Amino acid sequence: MQGKGTIKSTFFQLFEPIFSQNFYQLLQKLEVDKYVKKLTALKFIILMVFAQLEQLTCLREISNSLNNNKFSKMIKLDSISFSQISRKLRSMMLETVEFLFRDLVRQVGIQTGFKPIRQELGRLYLIDSSTISLCLTRYRWASFRKTKGGIKIHLRLRLFKQGVLPDAAIITPAKVADKTQMDGLVVEEKGVFNVFDRAYLDYKKFDDYCENGILFASRLKKNALVEVVKKLPVTPGSKIKRDCIVILGKDGFTKMHHPLRYIETEDLEGNQIIIITNDFKMSAEEIGDIYRYRWQIELFFKWIKQHLHVKHFYGLTQQAVEMQLYIALITYCLLKIIQLKTGYKGPLLQIQRLLNTCLYEPFPCFVRRLYRKPERISKGRRKIDHERIYQETLRQVIAGEADHLDDLTYDPVIL
Repeated sequence: MQGKGTIKSTFFQLFEPIFSQNFYQLLQKLEVDKYVKKLTALKFIILMVFAQLEQLTCLREISNSLNNNKFSKMIKLDSISFSQISRKLRSMMLETVEFLFRDLVRQVGIQTGFKPIRQELGRLYLIDSSTISLCLTRYRWASFRKTKGGIKIHLRLRLFKQGVLPDAAIITPAKVADKTQMDGLVVEEKGVFNVFDRAYLDYKKFDDYCENGILFASRLKKNALVEVVKKLPVTPGSKIKRDCIVILGKDGFTKMHHPLRYIETEDLEGNQIIIITNDFKMSAEEIGDIYRYRWQIELFFKWIKQHLHVKHFYGLTQQAVEMQLYIALITYCLLKIIQLKTGYKGPLLQIQRLLNTCLYEPFPCFVRRLYRKPERISKGRRKIDHERIYQETLRQVIAGEADHLDDLTYDPVIL
C-alpha cells in the first residue's frame, strides 16, 4: 500500500504502525487473506479506522467513502459494496484485531518507555468496565435485563507521564459480572499496583494477591462485614477520616485470611469513599491520591464514546459488534502514536479533527498546522481610554475645533 510519495504523507504516518512484521506474520499464519482478491484484512482495517475518524454512520457511507479519489488511491481499492464489508465484519477472525490492538500498545510502550507518574509508584494500572446499551429486539444475544440489551468493555488502562493508554481489553455481553474477568486484567507481578472499583470485590482473589505480593486498591461496599484489628493514627486536618487494619468477610464463609488496610477518605467531589488495600507502607494520603487516579479511566470511556463511533454499530452479530469496538481501540492507539511522533502536548481531539482535513497532505504540513497558533479574528473587548478622550476633547475646545461636539451623532469613543 506504499506508493511513490506516500511515505511522507500524513496518511502513511497514521497507518504505518499497522504494517508491523508481527502483524504480517500473524496474517500469514492464520491464512486470513487466503482466496481473498479484493478486501484484504489490512485494507478492511484501514477502511474501518477511516470510518471511525470520519464518524461514518452506516456501511453504505463507508462504501461511498471510496468515491474520494485520494482515499481510494491511498488504500488501493477502487470500490467495494456495503454487503462485502458486512460479510467481512461477520467473518474475519477477531483474533486478528485483538492481536493488532496488543501490538499497537506494545509500540506505544516502546516510544514512551512507560515512565511512571512518580517513581515510587512503579507501574500503575486502572481496571474498570463500561456498558454500551443495545436494543434487545435487534441484538438478542446481548440480553442484559428484561427490556434492555448491552455489551461491556472490560479495560485495563496504564497510567504514565504522557497520559493513559488502554493496555488490555475484554469484550463480553453486559450480563457478565466484572469480577469474573479479573484473571485477564489484573497484572500479577511484583512492583505493580492495580486499582479497581468495588464491582471487582473477590475476597478469595484478594487472599491470593496478598499471598503473592500483588498490590491493589479497591473501593469497599457499604454492607461489607469488617472486623477492626488495629487503628492507625490519622493526620489532623487531612482528608483521611479513618485508617485501620481490618479483616473482611464472615466466619466460616467468606472471611479473609490476610488483613487489609481500611482507609476512609473523600473523592474529588467531597463524597465519602472507603478504600481497602494490601499496601501497608505508603501513607493513607498517598493511597487516597492513587485511587483518585481511577477517574482517568472514566474520562477515557467518556472520550471514546463521544469522539469515536461506538454507540451505533454496523452489524447485528456479536462478532460484528466486538470487531467494531476493537477497531475503535485501535483508532485511539493510532492517534496516540501520532501524538507521540509529533510531540504534541495538546488535546488528542485536535489531532483527530486535523486529520480529517489534512490526511492526504505531506506529514510536515500536518505538523506545522498542528502547532500553528490560531489566528485571532476578533480583537476582543477593547478597554476605553477615558483620559485620552478627555485630553483630545480639551485640545479641540482650546483650538476652536469643537463645533462637531454639537452634533448628536458624534461619539468621542470612536477617536
